[in-house]
Amino acid sequence: MSKPTISAVIIAKNEAKMILRCIATLRWCDEVILLNDGSSDNTAELAEQFGVRVIHFKHKSFARLRNEALKHCKTEWLIYVDADERVSPKLAREIAVHLETASFSALTLKRENIFFGQSFKHGGWSPDLVTRVFKRSSLKEWTGDVHESPVYDGETGQLQVPLIHLTHRSVRDGLLKSVDWTRAEARLLVASQLGKISFLTILRKGVMEFLRRGVFWKGYRDGEAGLIEALTQGINKMLVYMQVWELQQKTSIPESYEKIEQELAELWKKES
Repeated sequence: MSKPTISAVIIAKNEAKMILRCIATLRWCDEVILLNDGSSDNTAELAEQFGVRVIHFKHKSFARLRNEALKHCKTEWLIYVDADERVSPKLAREIAVHLETASFSALTLKRENIFFGQSFKHGGWSPDLVTRVFKRSSLKEWTGDVHESPVYDGETGQLQVPLIHLTHRSVRDGLLKSVDWTRAEARLLVASQLGKISFLTILRKGVMEFLRRGVFWKGYRDGEAGLIEALTQGINKMLVYMQVWELQQKTSIPESYEKIEQELAELWKKES
């Protein structure tokens, strides 16, 4: 009986600083595929130098990106890994054992989230379960534009060794990542016919998110970093609803600026 084959799929955009160390933890796979989501840095070139097959595909939907990568996977199994995630040797061995037995169609991993250089155990960050390993024939598609989820046939097994997630290496890094996903989430909320958003709604959403993570989910047990991350999540929540407010304006903000520009142009025309 031949050994089951597996591909590692990385979806990345402007991850030149992270990509090579991510790839280094995936050498146990039969193939590594990078789906390059419109990077403006040399992420794709670095990956190609290390023998990675690069697919260029840009889309705002995370589900569409994962589905596109799925089309290019020809092995029996595949694992999705983000550029800031790392597979340890122990996790690779545990995955290999399950592939040999083929008892399940998908495997769920426990993700260990590292914020500001330390492992978070509270604040809603643990346990963080993600289903990332699939039998190729069982995985049908991914759905959802922001918080995407897989659709697959068969039973799911859970692994014990964690997937390491090296996220939020700095406050700036976390805020930059928030730029894209908060906008996407705001658009989804507007499309769902959400009621009118006010200043008090925005403030309440942010405060409640901070309290939920920092106090109710005991983020304070992760120390000062836990409280700072809870505050960051509160700010992110406010950013989402601030953008909902923006999109709900009867006259859009870009239209308002265009009107001012036209009025100024008319004034200058009268002067000439």
